[in-house]
Amino acid sequence: MNPYKKDFPIFEQTVNDHPLVYLDSAATSQKPFQVIEALTHYYQTYNSNVHRGVHTLGTKATDAYEGAREKVRRFIHAKSTKEIIFTRGTTTAINLVAQSYATARLKEGDEILITPAEHHSNLIPWQQAAKRTGATLKYFTLHEDGSLDFAKAKEQINEKTKIIAIHHVSNVLGIVQPIAELASLVHRYGGIIVVDGAQSVPHLKTDVQEWDLDFLAFSSHKMLGPTGVGVLYGKEHLLDEMEPVEFGGEMIEEVELQEATWKELPWKFEGGTPIIAGAIGLGVAIDYLEGVGMEKIEEHDRSLAEYAMDELNRIDGVTVYGPKQRMGLVTFNLEGIHPHDVATVLDAEGIAVRAGHHCCQPLMKWLQVPATVRASFHIYNDEEDVDRLVKGLKKTKEYFQHATG
Repeated sequence: MNPYKKDFPIFEQTVNDHPLVYLDSAATSQKPFQVIEALTHYYQTYNSNVHRGVHTLGTKATDAYEGAREKVRRFIHAKSTKEIIFTRGTTTAINLVAQSYATARLKEGDEILITPAEHHSNLIPWQQAAKRTGATLKYFTLHEDGSLDFAKAKEQINEKTKIIAIHHVSNVLGIVQPIAELASLVHRYGGIIVVDGAQSVPHLKTDVQEWDLDFLAFSSHKMLGPTGVGVLYGKEHLLDEMEPVEFGGEMIEEVELQEATWKELPWKFEGGTPIIAGAIGLGVAIDYLEGVGMEKIEEHDRSLAEYAMDELNRIDGVTVYGPKQRMGLVTFNLEGIHPHDVATVLDAEGIAVRAGHHCCQPLMKWLQVPATVRASFHIYNDEEDVDRLVKGLKKTKEYFQHATG
């Protein structure tokens, strides 16, 4: 019996008369009681705006909000809370860098390097930055299994490379990218690295200083926290040089009729009323993850993905995409059956998986498929869930064989 599943109230229900098997944590993770209770406690007992009132509730809310920022700093090993910007999520964080940092610095002849396997949220912002500035968007070469061809990457990175934007863990293939090595290479030429950590920060120990990352973006809702809040980490000197892209509220220091000045970091990037409850909930989610241990979570997720790959490869007609070494997800297709049909039959068995292009249309074209099925894991999953998935896939095959027979 999984010892953590009891902490997640959503698993107390049945779906289509079956116990719920949730295999869609790469899209959003489930929330433990502790996070849900923290949100309720905030709204019931000290709901107030932050950084404004001097009354008791306002002070308590501000302390909890800024306390969550410190938890994030510690969790990713940043130097200072000035480097922790609360955003609406990974997408907003990456767009902030693309709109503020990139637009002010890129020019014609400069190059942005990304992979064909990026989530749309780490592709389209760079397409737009290139269009605005005249810079060129280029793509790293991938091996046949989807992993980065590092030898060729070293050849592509040069004095023209101003930005590398890359995921740490692929949301389709589960591949872990060599971000520390890429950071070292691009820094030799004076460029920076922007890392999409949406799929990595929830599952493995993160150290922005050890890896020498310039920017890191991630979301609360994929790491057991609330939706609607995320984080942009940036080196302090880089954030200091950047201009805000949203204006108003608490990001302002002084206002005249024709001019205004901004508050210091991190608040100059947090205009308006921030995501107070969300940030507090994220802090509690971090408490939970640290209580389990990030090394333990990584080991669990890798082991479960390996078990799932082995079991899926035993089913005739299943194609699993990506290398054997991966983080906690498997992406596959069942021969002759559309992924949406596979997901629909599995749902009837109480099994939640993701089907589609996973916001990675260029990668789907690279894989030469229109869509795939994805099963993704977190600490509340176990081998019994994978066994249910395998049983459901076999039932799916039988159903369609009878339907077309």
